[in-house]
Amino acid sequence: MKHGTRMLCTFYLLLAAFIWGMAFVSQSKGMDYMGPLTFNGVRSLIGSLALALYILLAGRAAGEKRKKTDWRITLRGGIWCGLALTAASTLQQFGIQHTTVGKAGFITTLYIIFVPVAGIFFGRKASKIVWVGAVTAAAGMYLLCMRSRMTLGTGDTLVFCCAIVFTAHILLVDHFSPGADGVVLSCIQFAVCGILCTGGALLWEHPTWGQLWDGAGSLAYAGILSCGVAYTLQIIGQKGVNPTVAALILSLESVFATVSGWTAYKIGFLKTDQTMTGRQILGCILVFGAVILVQLPMGRRSERGEQQQKAA
Repeated sequence: MKHGTRMLCTFYLLLAAFIWGMAFVSQSKGMDYMGPLTFNGVRSLIGSLALALYILLAGRAAGEKRKKTDWRITLRGGIWCGLALTAASTLQQFGIQHTTVGKAGFITTLYIIFVPVAGIFFGRKASKIVWVGAVTAAAGMYLLCMRSRMTLGTGDTLVFCCAIVFTAHILLVDHFSPGADGVVLSCIQFAVCGILCTGGALLWEHPTWGQLWDGAGSLAYAGILSCGVAYTLQIIGQKGVNPTVAALILSLESVFATVSGWTAYKIGFLKTDQTMTGRQILGCILVFGAVILVQLPMGRRSERGEQQQKAA
């Protein structure tokens, strides 16, 4: 793959992480008005509808030049990715209700370690540089997110399971994205997630139109940008990036969340103190350093060398 294409895919993943990080405030606000299943369901449906509109307009603009979609692979990928996304997002939302945000952030980002470990079982070997980057990023996440003693309660267990399912989601995207239409796949996965979560919300949470109206701003950002745009960028970006490297880049979500929370507090948008400590700043530096490390030429050469050695 050309260097320019790889860098563009890296940028897409970085932008996805930025959007997710900035969504921290809107997601927190949204939970003030409605239950976790309601929030996940509605924002997923909004994301799916936004992507469906984009697909329709882009198809008309392209006319006869539009690429043909392999519907068999795209539909299968969308359903499987949608099931994984439903499970992961639901576990995370319920888990956060029973644990601290710091613990939830660290435990969720354990997927940056789980991805290379899981990849071994599918015959994918990560380079030594990538492993060093994964461990460094995990250490950075610990410093960035952990503010209390590490104990595993009900919420921690739920978020731990969430990290495992997010690992499966990253690997599923990596498996289906090369042969699928990324935008259509993303549209389908959000439709699946939206239908399942909304169905659960109607059964157990009994949402009202008033709740949705009060949280409309949070739902719009989370649905259109966080769901519709960012997850599509993830699918497109992962076409040209190793899944372990992709996981490292996406883990920057926690860094952007911390920075956006601090900025929102400084400008008076948030009332709770979001000031970053020296420990958290060090965590940010370690995570950024890990992402840069795996993108250095020596890291890429090491990965290619190990792949050629395996092929021989």
